[in-house]
Amino acid sequence: MSQPTQTAQKMTNYRWSICILLFFATTINYLDRQVLSLTWDEFIKPEFHWNDDHYGTITAVFSFVYALGMLFAGRFIDWMGSKKGFLWAIGVWSVGACVHALCGVITESYAGVENKLALVQATGDTAVVIATVSMWAFIVARCILALGEAGNFPAAIKVTAEYFPKKDRAFATSIFNAGASVGALFAPLSIPLLAKAWGWELAFIIIGVLGFIWMGFWVFMYDAPARSKHVNKAELEYIEQDGQDIVQPKKKGSFWKAVVAFLGLFKYRQTWAFAVGKFMTDGVWWFFLFWTPSYLNAQFNIKMSEGLGIALIFTLYAITTVLSIFGGKLPTLIINKTGQDPYSARMKAMLIFAFFPLVVLFAQPTGTISPWFPILLISIGCSAHQSWSANIFSTVGDMFPKKAIASITGIGGMAGGIGSMLMQKGAGKMFVYADATQMSFLGFTGKPAGYFVIFCICALAYLVGWSIMKTLVPKYAPITDL
Repeated sequence: MSQPTQTAQKMTNYRWSICILLFFATTINYLDRQVLSLTWDEFIKPEFHWNDDHYGTITAVFSFVYALGMLFAGRFIDWMGSKKGFLWAIGVWSVGACVHALCGVITESYAGVENKLALVQATGDTAVVIATVSMWAFIVARCILALGEAGNFPAAIKVTAEYFPKKDRAFATSIFNAGASVGALFAPLSIPLLAKAWGWELAFIIIGVLGFIWMGFWVFMYDAPARSKHVNKAELEYIEQDGQDIVQPKKKGSFWKAVVAFLGLFKYRQTWAFAVGKFMTDGVWWFFLFWTPSYLNAQFNIKMSEGLGIALIFTLYAITTVLSIFGGKLPTLIINKTGQDPYSARMKAMLIFAFFPLVVLFAQPTGTISPWFPILLISIGCSAHQSWSANIFSTVGDMFPKKAIASITGIGGMAGGIGSMLMQKGAGKMFVYADATQMSFLGFTGKPAGYFVIFCICALAYLVGWSIMKTLVPKYAPITDL
C-alpha cells in the first residue's frame, strides 16, 4: 500500500540566508566607506596638508556622486536584474576602494617630491600644490567608490522585496541594514591599526578586497525565489502571500524605454515623500559616520589609533547595532496588535524614532564632563536613524510594485546623497569658520561651537522629515497603475 501524500510541507528558510548575505554586503560597504574617516585626521592630513575644508569637499563630492549614482543605480538594477546588478555594484566599489592607495603616488609624482617624508616636510607653495592635487586624487577615487556603493541599497531592497512578504520586510531590512552599523563597528578595531602598522594605503587595499570575496558567494547562492533550488513550495507561497508580481530581469534592449518609465515615477506623491524623508535624514547619519573620529580628536585630542579612541567608536556602533535591529521589528508588532496597514504602522514607528535624536542636543554640553557622554547620546541618535532607515526603506515596498522598488529606492538615495553633500560641505566650512573667527554659540567658542550648531540640525531633522512625509502621503495609498 502506498503512503499517504504529505499535505503539510515544512517550509524552508532560505530567505534568511539571502538576508545574511545582504547583511555582509552592507557591512563591507560601510567598511570601505569608513577607511578615509578613520585615517584622514591622524595619517593622511599631516601627509597632504589638509584642513577640515579639504576633507569636507572630498566627502561632499562623494555624497553628490553617490546621489547621482543612486538615481541611475536603481533603474540599472531593475533593468539588469538583482544578481548581475549587485555584482556590478560591489565590483566597482571594491575597485574604487583599492584605487585610494594610489593617491599618494600620484601626488608625489605631480608635486615632484621623492617620498612621504618630503610630502610632510613641504612648505609654502609646494604644500598648497600637495594639498590640492591629493584632494583631487582622493576625489576621483571617492567617485569610483560612490558609483559602486550607490547600487548596494537599491539592490538589497529589491532582493528583500523578492524574498520577503510585506509584513516581514522592515525586520529583514533592519537585519541587513545593521551591516552599516557592524561595518562601522569593526572599522575602528581594524582600520587604524592596519594604517599604523602597514600604512593607510594598505588599509584601503585590504578592506577593498573583501568585496571581491563576497562576489563569489553571491554568484553561487543567489537566484530568484521561484528559480532557487533552495526554496521549496511552502516557502515560495509564504514569500508570495501578498500576491504581487514576480520581478523578472528585463531584456537589455528595453533600457531606453525603461528610462522613460523611470522619469514617470516622479509624478507620484509617494515618490516625493520617500525622497524628502531621505533628504532630511541621510546627512545626519553620514555626518556622524564621517566626522565623529575628527570630533573626538578636535574636541578631546583623542586619536583613533589609541585605545580610548577605539573604545569610544566601538561603543557608539555597538549600541547602534543592537538597538537598531529592534527598531525594524516595531511595525510588525503594531500590525499584529492593531491590524493597521503596513504604511500606517511604519509611520507610527517612525514618529517614535524621530523623537530619539533630540538627545543629541545635549551631546556638546555633557562633553564638558566626559567624552563618553556625547558618544552615548550620539549612539542613541544613530540607533534611531538606523531604525528610521529600515522603516523608510520598507515604505517603498508598501506603496510600489516590486518592479519599481529599486528605482524608487534609487531616487530616495539620490535625495539622501544630496542632503548629505550639503551637510558634509556645510560642516567642513562651519568648522573652519568657527575656528578662524572663534565663533560663539550657546556658551561654546571656536570649533566646539561649530559642532554644537551641526548637532542641533541633526537633532531636529527627523521630526521635520516625518512631518513633510505625513503631509505628502497622509494615509496608505499604494500605486496600482505601473
